[in-house]
Amino acid sequence: MQGGSSGIGYGLKYQARCISDVKADTDHTSFITGTLSLKEENEVHLIRLSSDGTELVCEGLFSHPNEIWDLASCPFDQRIFSTVYSTGESHGAAIWQIPELYGELNSPQLERITSLDSQVGKIKCILWWPSGRHDKLISIDEENLSLWSLDLSKKAAQVQSQESAGVMHYLSGGAWDPHDTNAVAATCESSIQFWDLRTMKKTNSVEHAHVRNVDYNPKKKHVLMTAEDESGIRIWDLRKPKVPIQELPGHTHWTWAVRYNPEYDGLILSSGTDSTVNLWLASPSSNDGLISESLVDSPTRRIDPLLNSYSDYEDSIYGLAWSSREPWIFASLSYDGRVVVESVKPFLSRK
Repeated sequence: MQGGSSGIGYGLKYQARCISDVKADTDHTSFITGTLSLKEENEVHLIRLSSDGTELVCEGLFSHPNEIWDLASCPFDQRIFSTVYSTGESHGAAIWQIPELYGELNSPQLERITSLDSQVGKIKCILWWPSGRHDKLISIDEENLSLWSLDLSKKAAQVQSQESAGVMHYLSGGAWDPHDTNAVAATCESSIQFWDLRTMKKTNSVEHAHVRNVDYNPKKKHVLMTAEDESGIRIWDLRKPKVPIQELPGHTHWTWAVRYNPEYDGLILSSGTDSTVNLWLASPSSNDGLISESLVDSPTRRIDPLLNSYSDYEDSIYGLAWSSREPWIFASLSYDGRVVVESVKPFLSRK
């Protein structure tokens, strides 16, 4: 099914590529996003969906000194988030805190809680502990996977353990397994590497080139999804990693980001450099039983995994985030700085 957009828009001043659900804000449907301007002072926007669901409201606008390449909201404190940034040849990562009275200040400044100086390579992403309050973080740079201990009271972070990805492996991103907090998947140019944080050793790998993004299925153990340049979307059972259990066509150009819905099993978002967001319903693996009949309205929709295409964009879409508070809502971010929030309720059952 092809469709335009009936979503709610919000414009950033500059180009941007990362957006995150503010999971710790249980009172509002909130997202946080940051810009990527080469010449200007960059910005972090805290955005909330209005209570009637008709508009996106800027709850906070903060200056950020560098181009933001990765941004992730802390899962247990709505005022804390991480960024990975660069300016020219310099690069780094930091943990930030939004000031408590930000709504009442004229020009609120972000507080840098601590910098993450891996002293090795260029950090690509920061992963927060998958759920609940915890002091552990992971940084993935081009050469290493590092496990950090974060002390918010002392405003400090220390590397607990670190391991190299190996010669000729350049890491680009990753995901933390929500079912096994000792397991992390890291992407590189020719494979996905799986790491055990207890030993900081690689336990397995899936050999596939040009994986752009990975996400674990939050409802099923051992299931991982990849976004790949030419191959589209692949879903893997990590107990049998040689062949994917399902393939989806992805996008007409590179498939850049994939996200599992936090609540509805099998519901998937993908975005790409073809200026499109696709909504999919993945079929369950044969030994997992049938997917809930209540998830989809029409039986015919289960034949075609593509439920909808949102194509009302003018640039590549690098940022995707489901709302954990209202899991039928997602936000997308195109490179031209346009945030669009959509509801997928029309594709869920009418209970």
